[in-house]
Amino acid sequence: MLVTERRERILQALRQQGRVVASELSGTLAVSPDTIRRDLEDLDGAGLLRRVHGGALPRSPGAAQYATRLRQAPAAKAAIARAAASLLRSGQVILLDGGTTTLRLAEQLPPGLRATVLTNSPSAAAALAAHPDIEVSVIGGRLHKDGLVTLGSAAVEAIRSVRPDVCVLGVSCLHPEAGLSVPDCEEAYVKRAMIEVSAQVIGLADADKLGTVAPYLVAPARELTHLVTDAIDETVLATYRAQGISVICAPDRPEH
Repeated sequence: MLVTERRERILQALRQQGRVVASELSGTLAVSPDTIRRDLEDLDGAGLLRRVHGGALPRSPGAAQYATRLRQAPAAKAAIARAAASLLRSGQVILLDGGTTTLRLAEQLPPGLRATVLTNSPSAAAALAAHPDIEVSVIGGRLHKDGLVTLGSAAVEAIRSVRPDVCVLGVSCLHPEAGLSVPDCEEAYVKRAMIEVSAQVIGLADADKLGTVAPYLVAPARELTHLVTDAIDETVLATYRAQGISVICAPDRPEH
């Protein structure tokens, strides 16, 4: 079997199963464990999967730059944002994470919602500036230019000084076993602090983010109280429901 054919079969198995185990691949493809290890390392280096101990998991598209992500899956993000907005209530203190889907949520909050929003996303803060009934506080820190969020110790300290009713988290990667993860180490600290201080945590994730991993762990999946997604595969969603997460499916539909 040619190298390219073998590696395509590895990627095909990953797409179908959501994970691959190196020892199983060695037997299925009739090659040595060292060969599989090199295949997985090279595929990881090419950005086609995420190498983990004992095998590999899918890599999320969430590592792309902000401007690129703004153009990805607009209908799915709008549907997710509408569903998430229905979970928010007047009188709440809402901790709003950065991300392109959370930006859509900021744009779609209903005019009658009276709440306080704290956010590390300058884009979300700007979107909320015209809302008549929402008080907006911007969390300071170093601006992460690829994600357009504030990070660093100043941001973490500010987050730990509040006790929000709910956090709305932008999800880069979510795997039922590996949990929430992100491509940036400082971003992991900020998201972890958001989860720790919040009474409820709503994760917003389009279908492409589910079953994927990034290098830096944020928290186990079970730390989410709600998952709002456009994914409709019940087999996939059941892995999150089994951890006590309330899963809300918001499939694409035309906006009116």
